[in-house]
Formats: sequence, structure tokens, C-alpha cells
Amino acid sequence: MSARLHEFKDGAALGEGLADRVSAALADAVTARGKATIAVSGGSTPKAFFKSLSTRDIDWAKVTITLVDERFVPADNPRSNHLLVAENLLQGKAQAANFLPLYRAADSADEAAKIVSRDAEALGVPFDVVILGMGTDGHTASFFPGGNNLANAISAETPRGVITMEAEGAGETRLTFTFASLQDARLLVLHIEGQGKMDVLAAAENDGPETDMPIRAVLRRAATPVDIYWAP
Repeated sequence: MSARLHEFKDGAALGEGLADRVSAALADAVTARGKATIAVSGGSTPKAFFKSLSTRDIDWAKVTITLVDERFVPADNPRSNHLLVAENLLQGKAQAANFLPLYRAADSADEAAKIVSRDAEALGVPFDVVILGMGTDGHTASFFPGGNNLANAISAETPRGVITMEAEGAGETRLTFTFASLQDARLLVLHIEGQGKMDVLAAAENDGPETDMPIRAVLRRAATPVDIYWAP
């Protein structure tokens, strides 16, 4: 496993430190290629990071933000990751950024996945930045242990794009970028907080199937070392 740990005293300091790193990576991408792309995770952990990043001086009009995964719910649903990003990241200076949602008002989640996969092709590859979270069961993105589409989602043979995932305890059907879409990001970050998450990460470093703890797929097979941003 190849990873680099960046430890901070608390969540606020972590959010600032991660915003420093990500804003620099996005600015460098804009300078080098005239555009930048970032895929972010949901949940409560990234709020401080989102708010800090939104204040940074970047040419936001040349940045496209998307999500690594999403519930199949409209953007105004309180459980929507889109809503989380809209309220915490697409604010202030970052309002000028482009946003690619994963939810689409399609007849089914599978149809929505096909639509957004086509739209995502215009982003180019790889992502400049991918920010992942991790659950206490070792899931990341919507790669859930026991998920109906897990083997497909994390397989190296599955192409880039968005697919669906259903799993016990996951609630709504999920839309998630495949592992192939995320693994070669120029900057790949795992953003976690709390000793419990660090204990999960330590367990993931042990031998065992990737399907038991899907974060193992990221740690073992990412194209570049994973940067772990953590606060106790």
C-alpha cells in the first residue's frame, strides 16, 4: 500500500490545510491546461474543507466540480450530496465554478448513470483532484461491502463512467463513479476524521479481500500514492 499521512490538530485546521493543497493543485491545472476538474465526496466531514476552499483565489470559471457518488434523489433532498456542495462549496468565489451533478431526473438510476457517464466524457481524463471519504465499514465512494454491483465497480476491467449501487444500509440507490474513473487522479486524497476512522484504515492495511473493505482497492491500486488527510 502506498499512502502519505498528513495529520492536523482538529477538523478546522484539516479543512484549511486540505484547501491549501487542493487550491494549489487546481490553480496549477488551470495554468497548465486551461481547465481543472475535481470530484468530491459527501457526508458531514468535508463541510469545513468546502467552506475554506470556496474562499480561495482560483480562476473558478475554468474549474468543474462533480461528485464521486450521489444518492438517486433530487438536488433539494436533504440527503443529496448535490445540496451539500451547493450550500458549502458553490458559494462566494466558487460560485463561478461549473458543476456536473450525478442525479438526473430519469426513469431509473441506471438510465441516470448512462446520461451522466456520457456527460462526464467531456471532462477529459484523469481528474485533477479526487477527494474520497470512508465509512466505518471500509466503504468509499459508494463501493459498499455486499453491494450488488461492487465487484464491477472496483474491477480494473470496468471502464470509466458512472454506475449504480444498492446495498443494505445504504438507503437510496446510489450513483457512483467507477474505480477506474478515480484511481489515476493527479491528486487523490482520503479525507477522514476521528480515531475510529484511523482504526478502520489500519484494519484495511491487513491482508484481505477488497470486497470486504473496498477502501483497500484504492490503497492498493491507485496510480499515485494516496494522500491521507486526518484529524483526531
